[in-house]
Amino acid sequence: MNLEIDFLDETNSVQEDDEKLVRELLVLGLKAEDIQDDCEISVTFVSNEKIQEINKEYRGKDQPTDVISFALEEGDEDIPIMGAPETRVLGDIIISVDKAKEQAEEYGHSYQRELGFLAVHGLLHLLGYDHEEEEEEKEMFSKQESILESYGLKR
Repeated sequence: MNLEIDFLDETNSVQEDDEKLVRELLVLGLKAEDIQDDCEISVTFVSNEKIQEINKEYRGKDQPTDVISFALEEGDEDIPIMGAPETRVLGDIIISVDKAKEQAEEYGHSYQRELGFLAVHGLLHLLGYDHEEEEEEKEMFSKQESILESYGLKR
C-alpha cells in the first residue's frame, strides 16, 4: 500500500512535524483497516472562518467545526476518477487548525494529540464510518482510540 497525500496549509501555520504526524497516522489507520490498495487523500488545514463557510455550505450549519470529510467512495457505485486506475482516491479531509488548538486546551492534551485525532476521525469517515447512531459511534470511536494509542498518542 502506498499513500499519496496532497497537503494544503491555508493557515501558513502547520509545521513539517505536524504533516509527518498526520501522514504516519493516516498510513497506520489504513493498515489497521487492512487497506492494501494504493490510495490518495487530500488534507487541507484551514482557519475557523474557512471551515465555518464550508460547514454552512455543505452541512447547513453556520458555525465552525473541527474536521469535515468529503468521501469520494460513498454509495454503491464507484465514481470514475481520471488518473492511475489502481489508485483509490478516498477524498478530502479539512481540519480547522484553530479548532484543534482550542480543543487541545479544552480537553487538556497536546495539540499533536488533537490534530492526530482529527486526522484519524476524518480518515474513518472517508472509509465509510459514521457516528450518527450509538452503535456506530462506539465502533468508530473505538477504532480511533486504538489507532491513536498504537501510535502513542494517549489522552
